[in-house]
Amino acid sequence: MKKVINTSKAPAAIGPYSQAIEVNGTLYVSGQIPFVPETMTVISDDVKEQTRQSLENVKAILEEAGYSLKDVVKAGVFIKDMNDFASINEVYAEYLGEVKPARACVEVARLPRDVKVEIEVIAVK
Repeated sequence: MKKVINTSKAPAAIGPYSQAIEVNGTLYVSGQIPFVPETMTVISDDVKEQTRQSLENVKAILEEAGYSLKDVVKAGVFIKDMNDFASINEVYAEYLGEVKPARACVEVARLPRDVKVEIEVIAVK
């Protein structure tokens, strides 16, 4: 059975999608951009701060569904500029370094609201 996950501790969806969907012990978290949930504004222009906020948003959704970062098995990281790869990796490692989920990281032409990073994950119980 499909269960929709929603929390006010992460930004509200800015389109026709759910923050996350849980099916059969697997949680699919939609891409999270660096919005501060309370204001729905971008945290700053700094790529490290944007990465941290995106991951905090992911973490809040995971926790709402009863998961943790340790349950993440796959991550997708979408970045505006591959030159930011090392900075993004530094922050990413703070959150998921011990977990080491499978991951794809790609440079994209443009992200919503012109942010520098978007992160999605899949977690399994």
